[in-house]
Amino acid sequence: MRRVCAHCEFIDYVNPKIVAGSVVTKGDQILLCRRAIEPRKGYWTLPAGFMEEGETVEEGARREAREEACADIRIEQLLAVYSVPRIAQVQVMFRAELMSDISAGPESEEVGLFAWKDIPWSELAFPTVIWALTHYAETRHLPAFPPFANPPGTEKLTH
Repeated sequence: MRRVCAHCEFIDYVNPKIVAGSVVTKGDQILLCRRAIEPRKGYWTLPAGFMEEGETVEEGARREAREEACADIRIEQLLAVYSVPRIAQVQVMFRAELMSDISAGPESEEVGLFAWKDIPWSELAFPTVIWALTHYAETRHLPAFPPFANPPGTEKLTH
């Protein structure tokens, strides 16, 4: 069902929001940001957020890394596209390399570079963060690969 004006027949489309983000690495370490805003304030996440009008998805991912971690990144490759219809989101995640120092931006309480064994798994903000980290781990040594989608069995998390 769509809302349609009975007078002019204008259709009021309600579309999903697009989230752009990255698994950002420096050597064997991964950049994580502790959220300073809701939802999931105080939990760790990857630098990601809603795209702005007039930017490409790559530009959105780079902007989010700057806003959340004061980080300059180099996009390497598309990692995954996750569908989360329950909250009307499409999340586009890249693999990226950290090209600068980091510090907490206004949306982060703190930021850090984590070795795989030190990732605070029980304190990650969203299922898609776990998916992206897992998909990154599966491809970290591959120069090219097809992008991932939602992992099998995750339907209850998306609907």
